[in-house]
Amino acid sequence: MVSKKSDVPSPESIARANRQRIAHEEGKKAMADVELQAAAVRTNMARLRALREAREANTQEIEMTAAGAPKAKTTRKKRVPR
Repeated sequence: MVSKKSDVPSPESIARANRQRIAHEEGKKAMADVELQAAAVRTNMARLRALREAREANTQEIEMTAAGAPKAKTTRKKRVPR
């Protein structure tokens, strides 16, 4: 029985192999970019979390110091019926 497969690849199969190779390389680059962006987002989130926690701690500290001082009593004027 004679095999129909030749030893020389056809131009179509060479082109297909090149497209697959290029797609594989581009996929690797895209995944690396996604990982870099994810790392940048995590770093930014950590920075913002630290800022928020510092602001909240400062706010609590101010509230605690203000809690010791007597608050001014506010009174509402009564409406006079007409």
